[in-house]
Amino acid sequence: MHYDDSRRLYEQAIDLLAGGVSSQFRIHEPAGFPLFFDRAKGSYMWDVDGNKYIDYVMGLGPNLFGHAPEFIIRRVNEEMRRGFVFSAQHTGELEVTEIALSMIPISDALVRFASSGTEINQLAIRLMRGFTGRSKYIKFEGHYHGWADNVSYSIHPSLNQVGSPLAPEPVPESAGIDPKTAENILVCEWNDLDKIKQVFKRHPDEIAGVLMEPILGNSNTILPSSGYLEGVKSLCHREGALLCFDEVITGFRVAKGGAQELLGVTPDLATYAKSLAGGFPIAMLVGRREIMDLIGNGMVVHGGSFNSNLVSIAAAHASLQHIQNAGLGFYSELNDRGLRLMEGLRRNAAELGSNLHVQGPGSFFSISFTDRPEILNWRDHALNCDESKYLRFAKKLMEKGVRLSSIGRVHMASTHTEEDLKYTIEAAREVLQALV
Repeated sequence: MHYDDSRRLYEQAIDLLAGGVSSQFRIHEPAGFPLFFDRAKGSYMWDVDGNKYIDYVMGLGPNLFGHAPEFIIRRVNEEMRRGFVFSAQHTGELEVTEIALSMIPISDALVRFASSGTEINQLAIRLMRGFTGRSKYIKFEGHYHGWADNVSYSIHPSLNQVGSPLAPEPVPESAGIDPKTAENILVCEWNDLDKIKQVFKRHPDEIAGVLMEPILGNSNTILPSSGYLEGVKSLCHREGALLCFDEVITGFRVAKGGAQELLGVTPDLATYAKSLAGGFPIAMLVGRREIMDLIGNGMVVHGGSFNSNLVSIAAAHASLQHIQNAGLGFYSELNDRGLRLMEGLRRNAAELGSNLHVQGPGSFFSISFTDRPEILNWRDHALNCDESKYLRFAKKLMEKGVRLSSIGRVHMASTHTEEDLKYTIEAAREVLQALV
């Protein structure tokens, strides 16, 4: 497999785009440099050199139905004839809202739309502060809530900066972040109820809310320990704080009602983005009416010219309607595909004596190399997983026509076939034999 045209285009891109890319995460393509892709359909992608890949990146999550599903193309094509951006109300957003609220467990809820996960998490934080009158919020090591200054802390910090797990330091993710934003961020180790209790104890009546990925997907894929979410919710309500789930990854991916449905815990607020519109840019905040009313009456200000634009709303309508029409089988089949792929990878590892490790709910999961039987939080991942070995594994798989993300997160699509799974498991076996 050669990448001559991709190399040439990347050299050109370096002179035109900062770093040659439009998102820093794209620099770390397992091939060793960013590839240029020509087209994608279903579970496959083709690069400019004509190489074909089974794709498990799936846009880092949005392509729940694979690339370019026909039912979304048809719906969007029809809607585009009416216009692109009204920056005004239209009936489509009401229809999408009604369907979404019928799926999401939060009761007596209201919705606001935006265009990205970063934006919608900013609104959630502002709303938590506005509703409680408090300024501080808790975030967790390894959890990602967008690239804005006030959330870009302790996502993937260096281990010599993080401090004690009993009182982690907020470590900025980037140069240029306003250092004053750290004053109102309380960083905590996830999946340990005693540790978050200590944070509340140290900051009585100061914490507006807790923001978390209910299933951590940005530092391995980690399910919450038994009773953890229930304990955090009870603690928040006892202390007068709000609980917000960042369901940007899990929403409409792990179950119809997202992680809330899968795990049986309902927060006060939840944010959505990636899988809501099958590949189109959109985001959504859902919350209890008494909280969301502060946005409605203008006390908490929120705007955006592209919010609920016709094209993204049409894609969301087609996506949610497709899920509804597919019935219960959609998620059982999607998760089953992932679980069977996970089992095939585990079987390879066991037979070859490899320390390849997989964990996650099925519709998405993570591959890592570790001797730990389970990864429980970011520190577990950072201290015990061999990222360089994973990147070698992913690079060799890409050479066999299987595209994985640089962060190890696998996203299943409803278009992945039995042949895709079989080929991937066999290709992984060949790569592991060379790595062991």
